[in-house]
Amino acid sequence: MFDWKKFSDQQQEQLPPDKGELEARVVEMLRTIYDPELPVNIYDLGLVYALEVQPAGKVNIRMTLTAPNCPVAQTFPQSVQEALACVPGVSEVQVELVWDPPWSREFMTEAAKLELGML
Repeated sequence: MFDWKKFSDQQQEQLPPDKGELEARVVEMLRTIYDPELPVNIYDLGLVYALEVQPAGKVNIRMTLTAPNCPVAQTFPQSVQEALACVPGVSEVQVELVWDPPWSREFMTEAAKLELGML
């Protein structure tokens, strides 16, 4: 299990990040969060449709799940929000769960497809 608190503490020691660096840290954290049914992180799986990082540290995420009847649909966005709140420089996180467009395998990165044996 990834130690988010330790990661956060290590990152806190550095200077406040600029917008590009903060976005990179957010993506790095998103890559530590795995889909509960597939052994791939939510970023490479293509579940994150939009990521907006504002200079003041506010992060807005539009994401979906692999299926609307996913058993974690009610709790997973909160888990993502809590993980991103641990990223140094993030002051506020808003996660919006959307179903349109429906997720498909076309949204996956090459790395995710390779990991799932689809290439």
